Amino acid sequence: MENGKSAGLSTGLRIDERAESGFLHSLSYVGKLLWRDKAGMIGLIMFLTVAAAAIFAPWLAPYNPLKQDLRSAKIPPAWTERGDISHPLGTDNLGRDILSRIIYGSRVSLTVGFFGVLIACSLGLLIGLISGYAGGRTDNMIMAGVNLILALPYLVFVVFIAAILGRGLLIVILIFGFTDIPIFVRITRGEVLRIRESGYVESAMSIGASKWRIIFRHILPNLIGPLITIATFEMSAMIFYEAGLGFLGLSVPPSVPSWGNMLATGRKYLTIYPWIATFPGLAIVFTGLGMNLLGDWFRDVLDPRMRRVKK
Repeated sequence: MENGKSAGLSTGLRIDERAESGFLHSLSYVGKLLWRDKAGMIGLIMFLTVAAAAIFAPWLAPYNPLKQDLRSAKIPPAWTERGDISHPLGTDNLGRDILSRIIYGSRVSLTVGFFGVLIACSLGLLIGLISGYAGGRTDNMIMAGVNLILALPYLVFVVFIAAILGRGLLIVILIFGFTDIPIFVRITRGEVLRIRESGYVESAMSIGASKWRIIFRHILPNLIGPLITIATFEMSAMIFYEAGLGFLGLSVPPSVPSWGNMLATGRKYLTIYPWIATFPGLAIVFTGLGMNLLGDWFRDVLDPRMRRVKK
């Protein structure tokens, strides 16, 4: 009996060791691919920089982003003639430190992008699976609704909904999350239709595998790559659109520091105090560029055909 227990224990340890070894091998492989793709590495660094600013904002921001000091209003960046090193990027029309507001504004942008994509991807994956696997009338009805929504001008549609529902971080997240569902539905459905025709799925059907087993064991794992890639690009798009809504006064309230609100404030002083709008605009471009470079890298890593082309 003791020998049996020892054998079982050693077998379990070997399985754990193999699992750990496989995970470390996969991690090392992904790291090598990332190191070879310099653009992907730059994108990851850019994204991690913005994420770190959002997470550690209370410790990184030199000032309270809401603190007003009219005596320090409209100070230019530190490297200019009238600049002040205590305000590296200058101050706005109310004397609020621009660097601090940019750091705190990253929280709004990343929150909207992350949770908006999470909602859109989760619901889009579910609806797309149903549409692609069920087929027939169900598929036709779902895709008719998807095509109708995608036919609408996206920005006009979002602005219209935001104008009706009002301001607020949760409202903005829900708007982007639900209006982006059709994109994930279409991608998921297309992948499901492609995977259903593959040999291993047909083999599973021929031996009597249940539809749930086919979905969870054969279809879902093959959807991860395309969904991660499109989620990265959509997160970047949501950050741009949230800034656009903020510029129009339809995002978070003016009291909340966000890049869109800062752009809206800075447009009034664009010709005389350009730094008020320039730096939040650069923050948006920096974040969007990093997300797009990272998305390109995800696409190359998760698609073997792209890796062969690069080689």
